[in-house]
Amino acid sequence: MEKSVDDEKKYTSPAGSHEAPEYEAGSFEEVKSSKWTHFVDSFKPNPNASVTPAGVVGADGKVIEGSAGPPPEKLSRRLKGRHLQMIAIGGSIGTGLFVGSGAALAGGGPASLVIAYGLIGAMLYCTVHALGELAVVFPVAGSFAAYSSRFLDPAWGFAMGWNYAMGWLVTLPLEIIAASITVSYWDGAKGVNGAVWVTIFLLVIIAINLFGVKGYGEAEFVFSIIKIVAVLGFIVLGICIDTGASPTHEYIGSRYWYNPGAFNNGFKGLCSVFVTAAFSFAGTELVGLAAAETANPRKTLPSAIKQVFWRILLFYMVSLTLVGVLVPYNNPQLINGSGSSDANASPFVIAIKNAGIGGLPSVMNVVILIAVLSVGNSSIYGSSRTLAAMADQGQAPKILGYIDRAGRPLVSILFASSLGFLCYLVAAGSDTRTQAFNWLLAISGLSSIFTWGSICFCHIRFRKAWKVQGRSLSELAFRSQPGVYGSWFGLMFNFLVLIAQFWTAMAPTGYGALTAGERIQNFFQAYLSAPIIVLFYVVFKIVKRTKIRRTKEMDLVTGQRELNLAQLIEEDRLERMNWSAPKRVYKFFC
Repeated sequence: MEKSVDDEKKYTSPAGSHEAPEYEAGSFEEVKSSKWTHFVDSFKPNPNASVTPAGVVGADGKVIEGSAGPPPEKLSRRLKGRHLQMIAIGGSIGTGLFVGSGAALAGGGPASLVIAYGLIGAMLYCTVHALGELAVVFPVAGSFAAYSSRFLDPAWGFAMGWNYAMGWLVTLPLEIIAASITVSYWDGAKGVNGAVWVTIFLLVIIAINLFGVKGYGEAEFVFSIIKIVAVLGFIVLGICIDTGASPTHEYIGSRYWYNPGAFNNGFKGLCSVFVTAAFSFAGTELVGLAAAETANPRKTLPSAIKQVFWRILLFYMVSLTLVGVLVPYNNPQLINGSGSSDANASPFVIAIKNAGIGGLPSVMNVVILIAVLSVGNSSIYGSSRTLAAMADQGQAPKILGYIDRAGRPLVSILFASSLGFLCYLVAAGSDTRTQAFNWLLAISGLSSIFTWGSICFCHIRFRKAWKVQGRSLSELAFRSQPGVYGSWFGLMFNFLVLIAQFWTAMAPTGYGALTAGERIQNFFQAYLSAPIIVLFYVVFKIVKRTKIRRTKEMDLVTGQRELNLAQLIEEDRLERMNWSAPKRVYKFFC
């Protein structure tokens, strides 16, 4: 009888308004009632939960006070190791690499493609190191705006918070429009209204996120495996095609680097590639932050950063070098910098088609479609968590901080999902669809550049304050390998990218043939996010009358993560002693 009493308690409503019906143990009705009740109750609010953990310094510079209840579900606590590894390696591979690189190749040539992606990759390597050092000392929630508020200016932190949130929010409609475009590659789908595909993709992505972290993790695990296998397969196939081991038996070598050439549109062509490269790498910085939340960051951060290095080297540099030797920049199938307006414009697909290999172009387009859905899926997850954290810190409407009993920021998920309905612009025709794509890209285009630059500057200011206040670097559990010099390189390079983008926006290639209206439109499509960020900063600065942080006045104690550094070092030393020779070699590289 004790069991039936327990069962009865289990099925009593949380409010206690009525007693559970008395069913036989194990009856069908009881199970049915339990599942439905559990499903409905999962959407009810959890008053004790918040995205922002207690003791963390928020974007306003104040410590977030904890609650008595359990913490909400978090990505790092609910995902298994296999999920984190795959997301870390293949998470940010999307249309920026598979499709956007075609516009970069057409606009700047193969040499510009390799140089721009290489420099952005080097800058990002320094940025991830800087972020890792900051995140180990001062864990943050939601976004990186807390560092800007703490080490620079609360007004700049507010601007960076909304910049980061908008960058994620706009990504969803951007990627779904790209998905509907990708489907049009197949002849059977060309006669179908684009709104049909938008509806299907949007419902799938929303459903995945409503399953919570588990659904997101499993979906991303599968998506990442497919993307990684596809890139590795293309690298092997690309080498075979270049050396003549293809149905055409044509040896290509480095022919296209000489004719039509390595560069297109000179230095301006190189500058035009940087923003495309930045869009391709967007989201990579999350790896350092996730690893910093683990129990022993001295152990996990070096491994995570090495994975970033290998991803940049293998997936981007090697694959794009092969694209540059297999596809000439004057190929008429490439899009000339107008955005991902045609799935046929993917240089990966063009390279396979030109080699006369049948069937594989369709396979590659399936991979592109999966990559698009993957990034769209991540955009809801990232934007919803960012908005909920900002709501906790008073920088967004409080309702966005609603956490249900399943640990989901439900209102933020629904808000982020609602922006996906902008995708129905595809039903207005291809011209309207392309314009919508370009304007959405304009809002998020420079988002990552501002985020990365701010992280580097925060690290510089943190190190300065650490020294001024008499602290030693030996007190840090993790130190950036490039150090302050790497952060200075990252900051200056991001600044130069903004200048280069401003120049190409004011005077794009062939601007002499453009009307005044076309020049204005071109400028805002390339630089729209900059005035939006400035507007956020100025308004908050005037309303809140914030002050720039001075190094000697910075609070380096509140919210600091307490780590037993001596114990971590000893654990690390003992573990290394037991490593076999092959494992030492593996750990050195990975």
